Amino acid sequence: MNSNTPLIAILVSSIFVNNIILMRFIGLCSFFGVSNRLSSALGMSLAVTFVMSLATTISWLIYNFVLIPLNLVFLKIIVFILVISSLVQLVELFMKKNLPMLFKALGIYLPLITTNCAILGVTFLVVDYKFNFLQSIVFAVGTATGYSLAIILFSSIRERLEIAPLPNAVKGYGIVFITAAIMSLSFMGLIGLFGF
Repeated sequence: MNSNTPLIAILVSSIFVNNIILMRFIGLCSFFGVSNRLSSALGMSLAVTFVMSLATTISWLIYNFVLIPLNLVFLKIIVFILVISSLVQLVELFMKKNLPMLFKALGIYLPLITTNCAILGVTFLVVDYKFNFLQSIVFAVGTATGYSLAIILFSSIRERLEIAPLPNAVKGYGIVFITAAIMSLSFMGLIGLFGF
């Protein structure tokens, strides 16, 4: 992808073809850690969508209107991490006050959004692809949608696997990794389908 890529191509590619979890294998800690219940997966996907979209928007603005003009591009890692951690603090405070059950269900994984490499990865990919402002927003929303799609599908499958009669050899994380691999293979089948 580059700055000439149409918006619809960026959106479809970021959701399906280059899914951040199942094709790029970025953000796996929360994918495996929070996906044991559908409610937790929904909460995490909403939190990641909010933080990823806003962090990408703010990071793009700071990078293009502050860091580049002042020749401070070498500070982008620190700046991007500060933006992400500030947004995660806002999400954490909001959930703690308004959604205490979801806050407890997400547990340690909510503050770990700060170090979720999927969010930081999107901010860097936007810079690497030289996207304009609108393309950056579409890419962030598409990537967050792809993350949400993957974790919600995975949590639905995991809930069903808990009651499925499985051999002892694959119970627990064995079947979880097998399921993730099959999901990744199914998304891999989309490569080339949309022309990119």
